Amino acid sequence: MTELSYATNTIFFLISGAMVMWMAAGFTALEAGSVRTKNVTEILTKNVALFSVASIAFLLCGYGIMYGWNEPTTHSMHADFFFQMVFVATAMSVVSGAVAERKKLWSFLIFAAIFTGVIYPLEGQWTWGGGFLTQLGYIDFAGSGIVHMSGAAAALAAVMIIGPRTGKYLKSGKPKNIPGSNMPLVALGTLILWLGWFFFNGGSQLAFSTIDDANAIGKIFVNTNMAAAGGLLAAMLVSKIWTKKVILNVTLNGALAGLVVITADPYTPSPEFAVLYGALGGAVLPFAMSWFEKWGIDDPVGAISVHGVAGIIGLLLVPIFNTGATVVAQAIGIVVIGGFVFITSYVIWWILAHTIGARVGKEEELVGSDMYTGTGDAYPEFMNGDK
Repeated sequence: MTELSYATNTIFFLISGAMVMWMAAGFTALEAGSVRTKNVTEILTKNVALFSVASIAFLLCGYGIMYGWNEPTTHSMHADFFFQMVFVATAMSVVSGAVAERKKLWSFLIFAAIFTGVIYPLEGQWTWGGGFLTQLGYIDFAGSGIVHMSGAAAALAAVMIIGPRTGKYLKSGKPKNIPGSNMPLVALGTLILWLGWFFFNGGSQLAFSTIDDANAIGKIFVNTNMAAAGGLLAAMLVSKIWTKKVILNVTLNGALAGLVVITADPYTPSPEFAVLYGALGGAVLPFAMSWFEKWGIDDPVGAISVHGVAGIIGLLLVPIFNTGATVVAQAIGIVVIGGFVFITSYVIWWILAHTIGARVGKEEELVGSDMYTGTGDAYPEFMNGDK
């Protein structure tokens, strides 16, 4: 390893990490646009605080559990920490959207510290840390399961404990649509995530100093884009056939579902198959979102379907072209990671609910969290009139 190769890899880690960090802006915009105006400022506060909590928790505890503070030979240890840290923040962002508009801010941040400091690092050690799942043959290149499915499992546990938003379900049990406040912001957030995903997957090559690495990253970028495109168009088409309408949030989530699917193995499929992989995720997405909604799982942004269902699909597709993977090993990884994260998250949210509380009061939910948290209105002229 030459000094130039070491420096090149380190810079690649840092740039990729910075771009993945920018995905936090994408999650923030998507979530803020998906909720009602009375909760927007609290959502913005929560997402910025989430990233801060994740950064500190992973520094103090998580990275040591997952990898140990051992100096890599191919790049800087601090660059390695930074790159892995933004991944754990991404996983926690999945939980954020699913519990929007009714969770207690401080309870959420307590859970965020535990999830990013302990839960995620443990299942990460079993996989990327060289633990028993990797030894069994489980393959997850950039984190369809380790990052996205684990975030969805934690989100599902949280939603089950906290419950749906008031007014989401009629007395008959039929779900009611609660439209978001700013769909342009949702579209912008999706595009920011799409951009960051190139570095999420490409950076997971973990090196950029050889011709082989450069060629691999080029293909990963192309496959990532093709999967997103396939997912978006498939969700758009299914939505039109099923509901006779092109539903924007479903269409946008289709792109994200395609991205989650290809994340498990963005290198071995051809770009043509990457389109099909993404299309499969996008086609399943509308049905998954509807199914969870009908069973009382109120997920304002569709995070559980996008990151959980699509994550599972992506993991099960890996053995098609990756000769080192088996369906059995992938299935074991899905059950172990999903089960562990769901159970531990459920227990923590149950404890929070029975101690300091996990859900805001009825009046706060009715009026909006912005007024109660003291964060102020996101759209003061619209809410109060231009004075």
